[in-house]
Amino acid sequence: MDRRTSDVQPFEAHASDADLADLRARLAAARLPEAETVHGAAPGRRRWDQGVPLADLVDVVEYWRTGYDWRSFETRLNRLGQFRTSIDDLGIHFLHRRSTRADATPLLLTHGWPGSIAEFTDVIDELADPTHADAPAFHVVAPSLPGFGYSDRPATTGWGTEKIAAAWVELMGRLGYDRFAAHGGDWGGNITTVLGGRFPEHVLGIHTTFAEAPPGLSTDGLTTLERQWTEDTRDFWLHRAAYAKQQATRPQTIGYSLVDSPVGLLAWILDKFAEWTDTEDSPFETIPRDRILDDVTLYWLTRTGASAARIYYESHNSLDPELRVDVPSAITMYPRDIEKCPRPWARERYRQIVRWSAPDAGGHFPSLEVPEDFVNDLQGGLAAVLAAGGRRS
Repeated sequence: MDRRTSDVQPFEAHASDADLADLRARLAAARLPEAETVHGAAPGRRRWDQGVPLADLVDVVEYWRTGYDWRSFETRLNRLGQFRTSIDDLGIHFLHRRSTRADATPLLLTHGWPGSIAEFTDVIDELADPTHADAPAFHVVAPSLPGFGYSDRPATTGWGTEKIAAAWVELMGRLGYDRFAAHGGDWGGNITTVLGGRFPEHVLGIHTTFAEAPPGLSTDGLTTLERQWTEDTRDFWLHRAAYAKQQATRPQTIGYSLVDSPVGLLAWILDKFAEWTDTEDSPFETIPRDRILDDVTLYWLTRTGASAARIYYESHNSLDPELRVDVPSAITMYPRDIEKCPRPWARERYRQIVRWSAPDAGGHFPSLEVPEDFVNDLQGGLAAVLAAGGRRS
């Protein structure tokens, strides 16, 4: 069924000069704590044991105030094509880049937290019109999650991953894409899993960097590496997931800091970029400062620090244990991601895994850390998905 509608309006990003001046003034007036008590540690991950080191934060704050160019990011967003529509009385913002290729497949990209559409701005063009003629091409749609970026902030509870997945099906239908492929990582991976499991009549297949197995599976029969993955994931949730528990239980409390203080917002997000990337000392080893500041500034200017955190309140540990995905699935496990699912466990939920990839490099933000490798892997995974039976529409 074609559900195309006129309720899709062009949108342009343009922060006011006053908002940008206010940001710079707040950065200049920031009150910072003393240095961490491990500040004398040698370069390496231990330097971050108490969170973002003071010296690193001071450097980034100064660059954010005097050197970073938000207008450049706005220009990139506007060039890609931005739109808004209302679904269930909530305004949804999205990027939409159509391919010039006649054989292009609709592709939905969903980000997570503390990411945003900023994760995809440097890879969308290559996905839409690939350099190599034999690579698959896509009509790319990248929505901002409810409460993130230029999407509206929900005023009531209920916007969890199941409702978001249903909204994404409605969004794609409005664009004339009744059947489409889907990709996501982090919360986007969770939503992509729901899409594949709940809406197989619309989803050609999925690619995800976040495969979540059903609970209660045994480690019997797993390889040594797969056992290590399960131990690392357990350690993460036991010792390094305070941010998730805070946002799942008291998002409003942390939200005051995230909306009122740009330095507080930066530190909260930068901490995750540091810990979750495939680096040894700093996230800037692989991700340019401008790319991280694109993401952080988007949160700041849209005042979505609190509303974005609420996705944890809505959906933390909520994936239906009985949900199964029968559409073709391609799964990638980047080596320094925070959660990695053994393939035998993944098969218990994803019933038709047509491609399994374990790259040599990359962490939780592969589109920013290793963009060329990410695009190649996504193209390869979705090519396998489409070859396995996904019908282009």
